Amino acid sequence: MQRWSILIAGLICTAAPVWADELATWRGEVQPVAQELIKRLSGELKQALEAGGASHAISVCTQVAPAIARELSLRTGWQVHRVSLKVRNPLLGTPDAWEQQALQQLETRLAAGEKAETLEVAQVVDEPTGRFFRYLKALPVGAPCLNCHGEAIKPEVAAALREHYPADRATGYREGQIRGAVSIKRPLF
Repeated sequence: MQRWSILIAGLICTAAPVWADELATWRGEVQPVAQELIKRLSGELKQALEAGGASHAISVCTQVAPAIARELSLRTGWQVHRVSLKVRNPLLGTPDAWEQQALQQLETRLAAGEKAETLEVAQVVDEPTGRFFRYLKALPVGAPCLNCHGEAIKPEVAAALREHYPADRATGYREGQIRGAVSIKRPLF
């Protein structure tokens, strides 16, 4: 009996470093995917803002951002999307239970002094449908974001937001806060 206890204890102790190594590997694989989404979305938003202002840039969030996430999902085989605690589009941005908890964790870390642009969470999670690698990368609020997500939004932008997002709750932000996150999920076999 004691021999089995020692063997089981040894297996448990060796499993943790293996998961830690795999977690670091998976994190290294998804970080560039999250960064690509952020970079491409930022570029598209900047072009739209320059071409037609904030009202024009709304189409980037309604059409281009989901298309970029779909393309990345298809290319990588991972589920890539954006989520937030203050959802603009409930059909695409509502966080599941793990994402809610991870977003709260990011908010707590931000309040403790960590920089928003460095915040991320990576975890292996057991869910009813299996085991998954989960990753969340914070989307900090920058100055351009305030056009559509800030505390003082121009009336024409507010009208366009109401038209495209009747259930919008994604306003009232200040620069440096966390607007939401890129969420990436991958099944583990």
